[in-house]
Amino acid sequence: MARVLTPRAEDFPRWYQDLIAKAQLADNGPVRGTMVIRPAGYAIWERMQAEMDARIKAAGAENAYFPLFIPENYLKREAEHVEGFSPELAVVTHGGGKQLAEPVVVRPTSETVIGEFMAKWVDSYRDLPLLLNQWANVVRWELRPRIFLRTSEFLWQEGHTAHVDQADARAYARRILHDVYADFMIGTLGIPVVVGLKTARERFAGATATYTCEGMMGDGKALQLGTSHELGQNFAKAFDITYTSATGGVEHAWTTSWGTSTRMLGGLIMAHGDDNGLRVPPRIAPIQAYVMVVKAGDGVGEAAAKLRDALRDAGVRVGFDDRTDTPFGRRAVDAELKGYPVRVEVGPRDLTAGNATVVRRTDGSKTPVPVADVVATVLAALDADQRALHDEALARRESRTVTVETLADAIEAAATGWARVPWSAVGAQGEADANGKGVTVRCLLRADGSLPDSEDEPDLIAVLGRAY
Repeated sequence: MARVLTPRAEDFPRWYQDLIAKAQLADNGPVRGTMVIRPAGYAIWERMQAEMDARIKAAGAENAYFPLFIPENYLKREAEHVEGFSPELAVVTHGGGKQLAEPVVVRPTSETVIGEFMAKWVDSYRDLPLLLNQWANVVRWELRPRIFLRTSEFLWQEGHTAHVDQADARAYARRILHDVYADFMIGTLGIPVVVGLKTARERFAGATATYTCEGMMGDGKALQLGTSHELGQNFAKAFDITYTSATGGVEHAWTTSWGTSTRMLGGLIMAHGDDNGLRVPPRIAPIQAYVMVVKAGDGVGEAAAKLRDALRDAGVRVGFDDRTDTPFGRRAVDAELKGYPVRVEVGPRDLTAGNATVVRRTDGSKTPVPVADVVATVLAALDADQRALHDEALARRESRTVTVETLADAIEAAATGWARVPWSAVGAQGEADANGKGVTVRCLLRADGSLPDSEDEPDLIAVLGRAY
């Protein structure tokens, strides 16, 4: 059989594009830089939304919705913010057949419009903290688009909060980073992210601190999977978000924002995919077990349907394929491409022996299992393979991360993976020099791996790599 995908070792970017197309995850949209997310891809995004949304609500935030169109003057109120986003803005100048009195910006992010309404809704310290989140689309005009990774329009969640003081804002931004983002990415996506502080050069426009979750992809490059920002009082002052304190004074609030997007789908593909296609971690998989009728025969369809129902009753998300008019080999290749964690294949020969074949996507193993033991075998396989995918990704990151002492060695190491180097050996000028060679400081850490409060702390470690 001719190979379906370009091998990763031969051309990783081509493999990525091949997989998205062949697994029917997404397609390019009609306007350059846009994408159509197909049902197979959107089903994974829906699972991501559900898992993330539950964690966000557990952290106390409530969902709301804010407009897609933002008055241009809103962005101009926070100078650093508009300067940072200016090259990416899509601006509407005409509507209803007429030129608009004031141009409106298609939402690139919502700090400004949400800030406007926070100012209306916050009056007293009793109104704080105000913890909001929205699930929406945003537009950032992208010059070098790549599906899921960088598109002109993408889907995301963006949280925005207001607090009584800096300490409370910082604590909440870090809570989101650890309890929502890192917990989801490590525990559910199986991607062992490094959590750190962005440098001043890399932080979000208008923020005082940006925290990040960085994952290593299958080719050794980094992917920023989610960020949480302390905004200080910058937006509160620009939009007059004030409150009356417990002592009767009028104070500006301290705000945060934080977001993850459909970029996580790209990360899932590149962190876990292999030369046969996608490998979806069981906890996020829309279909965890795919029951397939191999070939028509006496009682085969009925036996397969019973297994489907038993798995469903055990809490497994099940797909069912009884299309015996389509060659089984073609259907099996398609199931591999789409990354279903477990296949349960039921055919006349197996049934004669009282078995079904359990196929695990992670390691490719095929095991005849007594029909009565299929449910227990599948449940055990799902648990084991969730761990296996995480551990494989972690082992790759560890094997492709080196500790060095100089910027030159760090840049050299970034050709194949990541480098850990003293931040004092890099500094702002070294960071600029590295950027000129296509290498970025992904984040800063303390020696014990914890989050620093500032890049000016002594003895920080910088993680450098090439990135998407």
